[in-house]
Amino acid sequence: MSLPAILARIAQIDQIVAPKPPASTGGSSSSGFLTALNDGIQRGSSLAAPAAAPAVPGTGGAGALAAAQSQVGVAEQPPGSNDGPQIAEFRTATAGSGVGPWCAYFTSWAAAQAGVPLGEAGKGFGSVSALYGWAQRTGRATPAGPGVRPNPGDLIVWGGRHIGIVESVDPDGSIHTIEGNSSNAVSRRSYGPDGGGATGYVRLG
Repeated sequence: MSLPAILARIAQIDQIVAPKPPASTGGSSSSGFLTALNDGIQRGSSLAAPAAAPAVPGTGGAGALAAAQSQVGVAEQPPGSNDGPQIAEFRTATAGSGVGPWCAYFTSWAAAQAGVPLGEAGKGFGSVSALYGWAQRTGRATPAGPGVRPNPGDLIVWGGRHIGIVESVDPDGSIHTIEGNSSNAVSRRSYGPDGGGATGYVRLG
């Protein structure tokens, strides 16, 4: 059966089964389906192929890692100031933050970008020790030790001194990270299986 014949048959069926709109509405007896079908054919499009949905950002550790990767190379302005336009943006993820060492601000910002903000009420952290303490209280922390391997997207913690995000782990256990406030910038670093003496890891999401 040809396409015009199919459309004619659909129109006949539609007139039989579709309720007629009241005269006061000025409506048409054509159904939404027939209208959409005709519109689609006129546009040369297919009703069976709707427009693609927008991409959904990554979530949890994967999303935080993607956010961190997008910032590699961002540096303090001037060097040694713990400040700069993008460093100030990192601080917005932490309630009551001020200019200062910003590795925890950076991880708080990356987690917030992924939809898994850190801390009670998602307020973020400016202190590494406070962040790790929260992770321990909420079951998100894993102490480092022999045989413990983090996953990409986990946070890596060195006592109360420093924190970063695990980017990848090699088959031999070597750990590659992205860290804020490392040489006055967002930098990539690499360590042996012990994470350079890491205290522990924090799972996001």
